[in-house]
Amino acid sequence: QLHLVESGGDLVQPGGSLRLSCTASGFTLNNYAIGWFRQAPGKEREGVSCISSRGGSTNYADSVKGRFTISRDNAKNAVYLQMNSLTPEGTAVYYCAARHASLPCMNLYEYDYWGQGTPVTVSS
Repeated sequence: QLHLVESGGDLVQPGGSLRLSCTASGFTLNNYAIGWFRQAPGKEREGVSCISSRGGSTNYADSVKGRFTISRDNAKNAVYLQMNSLTPEGTAVYYCAARHASLPCMNLYEYDYWGQGTPVTVSS
């Protein structure tokens, strides 16, 4: 069975940083492009960032460019999202998703597998 598990969500003050991790069991991530998505209360799920299967190509939502960095370590079967300069608008449940393709994609409907999400709260 294929599973994705997110971790690293927490309560953080505005301006703070968090590093989210996405790990896989039951399959190896190196054949999958990975996306990070988030869903704030009362809002639709939106794309945050995505990375190609080999890590050579990344995309970011305009709202996080320059503050968030996606990376992957295929040897550890993990993908990360470093989030800096967090704002209250970053409060959401963050999900990672896997797409059986090489290219990154910000369209959530292109993804095959999803984790359960990890909550991030940005508040003072």
